[in-house]
Amino acid sequence: MGEQQFDLAFVQRQFDLPGTFQSSETLNNGHINTTFVLDFQTADGAVQSYVVQKINTYVFKDPDTLMKNIVGVTSFLRREIEKSGGDPERETLTFLPCANGKYYAKDENGACWRCYRHIGEVYTCNIIDSEEVFKNAGAAFGSFQKMLADYPSETLKETIPNFHNTYSRFLDFEKAVRDNLSGRRDQVEAEIEFLRAREADTRVLLDLMDKGELPLRVTHNDTKLNNILFDNKTNHGICIIDLDTVMPGLALYDFGDSIRFGANTASEDEKDLSKVSLSLPLYKAYVEGYLGVAKDSLTAREIEYLPFSAKLMTLECGMRFLTDFLNGDTYFKTEYPEHNLVRCRTQFKLVEDMEKKMAEMQSLTTEAAK
Repeated sequence: MGEQQFDLAFVQRQFDLPGTFQSSETLNNGHINTTFVLDFQTADGAVQSYVVQKINTYVFKDPDTLMKNIVGVTSFLRREIEKSGGDPERETLTFLPCANGKYYAKDENGACWRCYRHIGEVYTCNIIDSEEVFKNAGAAFGSFQKMLADYPSETLKETIPNFHNTYSRFLDFEKAVRDNLSGRRDQVEAEIEFLRAREADTRVLLDLMDKGELPLRVTHNDTKLNNILFDNKTNHGICIIDLDTVMPGLALYDFGDSIRFGANTASEDEKDLSKVSLSLPLYKAYVEGYLGVAKDSLTAREIEYLPFSAKLMTLECGMRFLTDFLNGDTYFKTEYPEHNLVRCRTQFKLVEDMEKKMAEMQSLTTEAAK
């Protein structure tokens, strides 16, 4: 495999890639899978590019279920895009099957590989530098949700069980407090009290779902800005990528997490908490972009709880950082001993600010839904 870190002959044979191999590029912007872009020159002189990924089977232990989820969703999206007169080759990912009909191939070392067509003339963003960018992001994830509104979510399997089960996360936190594996509980009594005072919040959406007041939907579960491909010419978000965590869940999870990371005025590990707040202009931009596309496919109850979902997903994230700090930093990568505590405090400060601005968030949401 040499410098390429993949077996070119194996990949080309398994996915029936036509043409003459020209070059490969390693992409390092993902945290989970190993990704390459391969260029082939076809008989007519054109260059066709493909994305080849080595699936991280430590994280995703069942590649059959993983790919069944992804191919089911992208095939459904393709049909919806075609119905609306769009371009399915650019607006969703196209995975290639192997000769055995599966959408991944296992090499002689047991590694699992998948392949999809590369989408050109696009870019990704890692930072939000304008309200317009965040509004376009909202529209992109709103379109994703709208197109999948009629997808039978019950046919999807959980790739990471209880990922956004906020009450389950709370119970994990309480266990971490009791066990105190790191011996650091005395440092976080204020944070423990803060979270316990909001225990009821962790059950709100789950209780509404149990009562049938919130529908189970297809959720992306990783709604970061860099999981959107933006068109070079229009700057519109045209394709949602990184579909490994597509699972059944609540649309509110995806919306709330977008606001959590995107409308914070500070970075996730900012030590100066005076810099941490919710940007109402960015919230307004995102909710307008999102509801401008998705409002007709959402229920009134879902729209009502959009602002609360932003608070809840922020609380959940802070809870996970605090749990990991108490457990001895075994889940998240840290750069210094109190890194998870700093992250936790940033999230909890953002929760506090959202609580102060909840009425304004609700008003902006109501206006965007008209």
